[in-house]
Amino acid sequence: MTSKTIEKLCCPFDKSDLSLQVFAQDVSNNIKEGILTCSVCKRYYPIVSGIPIMNPDEYREFKLEIPLLEKWQHHLPNTTFDNFRLTNTTVTSLPEQ
Repeated sequence: MTSKTIEKLCCPFDKSDLSLQVFAQDVSNNIKEGILTCSVCKRYYPIVSGIPIMNPDEYREFKLEIPLLEKWQHHLPNTTFDNFRLTNTTVTSLPEQ
């Protein structure tokens, strides 16, 4: 996927613009891994092997996305994933055990 492709994509849920975070590119600067995020509904759509996965929620399985999200967690500090949405969190202290 090229970075120009993002200009042609919108959120399938609410048709809003998407922001792009690139995690890996090839030598031609094509995006191999990354995440698209809707600025309105906060839904995220992963980019895997250069392909944006933009299925509606009812056709997604969160358990299949967990390995990708864990792999990319260092790119998304203070972020949690809830119902296919990004949620910013600030950790103030660790829970007591």
